[in-house]
Amino acid sequence: MCGFVSYENATTREYPQWTAGLDLPSSLSLILNRWPNYKAYPAFGGDTHKRVPLLIYEQGEYKEVSAIWWFDAFSENKVTYLGKRTSFNARNLDSPFWKGALNNNRALVLATHLGESKLVGKTKHQYLMQSQQPFMLGAVYRQLENGDYCCAIITRDAHPKMTPYHEKAFPLFLPLDQAFLTLWLGDENAQNAEIQSLLQSPKLFPTLHVQRVKTYKNKQPIGNINDVLVSDV
Repeated sequence: MCGFVSYENATTREYPQWTAGLDLPSSLSLILNRWPNYKAYPAFGGDTHKRVPLLIYEQGEYKEVSAIWWFDAFSENKVTYLGKRTSFNARNLDSPFWKGALNNNRALVLATHLGESKLVGKTKHQYLMQSQQPFMLGAVYRQLENGDYCCAIITRDAHPKMTPYHEKAFPLFLPLDQAFLTLWLGDENAQNAEIQSLLQSPKLFPTLHVQRVKTYKNKQPIGNINDVLVSDV
């Protein structure tokens, strides 16, 4: 489960080699260099103001859109309502609920922090994970009839390095590779061999520094947990 993401304290403007190394199209590099700082939580309680910036490829161009972090949604009389299905993470990708978006509406979340949690005894421990440079997460999205976007971050089975902090799921990190990002955001069906390879064997691409915190937003540390999850690559 991924229950918090943010983009702060480190931007692509401060790490020009990050986008330069990707050799991205100029239009895409420009969007990434202007990516807004944000802190995002899933839209529990039907709060449609809880949104996350997404990078999508739509109608032949890359664009940043603000998406409600909750996939189950509908609109009536131009007003957006959220369904009761817990849908801020997409994990069972074989389900018809996700298949259409996985094939046709893949997106990218740009972040520097993410939050994971684990029940230890009877106490919920929250862990803030931070990278010194931006990283990318895979997502799916849909657009409602009133123009609103809604989304879910893709998760896979737990990664061995992540199990001390969350034992059930692992957010889908995307490689910092121009060819793959173009493929991911494009029109290729999700049965593509490269996409399937990542979905079946997800990797930890960034190195993450882990700290137990009281809250993700305020980052107040608890205890002496200060670990480093070293990148798989």
